[in-house]
Amino acid sequence: MPDTEHPGLWGTESAESALPGRRLSDLVEQAVRCTDGCCGASGMVSGDGGEPPAAVTHPDLAALVAVQLRSGDGPIPAALERGEPVDSADLLREERWPEYRALALDSGVRSSVTIPFRRSALTVALSLYSFRPGALQDAPHGPARALGDLATTCFVRDRSYRAALTELDQLGTALRSRPVVDQACGIVMHVLGCDADAAFGVLRRISQGTNRKLTEVAAAVVGRRGRGLERELASLLN
Repeated sequence: MPDTEHPGLWGTESAESALPGRRLSDLVEQAVRCTDGCCGASGMVSGDGGEPPAAVTHPDLAALVAVQLRSGDGPIPAALERGEPVDSADLLREERWPEYRALALDSGVRSSVTIPFRRSALTVALSLYSFRPGALQDAPHGPARALGDLATTCFVRDRSYRAALTELDQLGTALRSRPVVDQACGIVMHVLGCDADAAFGVLRRISQGTNRKLTEVAAAVVGRRGRGLERELASLLN
């Protein structure tokens, strides 16, 4: 069941709770609480560009994540590559991942499991840790999987929402700049005796040639009202 004390991962949420770092923190904290024998958890998101956000329930676990990302060797890289859970029932007897194994045992971790969740070119890797060997063998089929599935869906939704906001902002900018561009095209049409398409092409060539935004060029043309424009346009276009 959803934890009503942590609404950020679930339904009604603030803008802050939808941030990748905050959502990951909610995921790992709840995964620990609902998994028997789990002493801590880490989570990371990949496939969204830039530095992958990560969260841990204990500072010592940050080093376990870092050593895997640095070496490219460990249950997290293996789970990301295979797309399926990767576990170690007893790290004391584990022969894989020597750096990760040594650091985990030094931290008191005896077993771990990493569960990947893939959706729309985005992957969330949830890792669970235990002080006891064999304690997490059922974790990939338990509540942590449902939490990871939901969190991944939320991450994809957040990314789509951010993309939509960016598109709306760009559209708003375009709509706000349209009147001044239209005015500038009208002035260029009058000065050069050309049609609308040719006038817009002139403004675009000036924008590219002077490394200025099209709206800035248009505003300058409108501000001058065509005075001295014919000579300047001729020099720029020759």
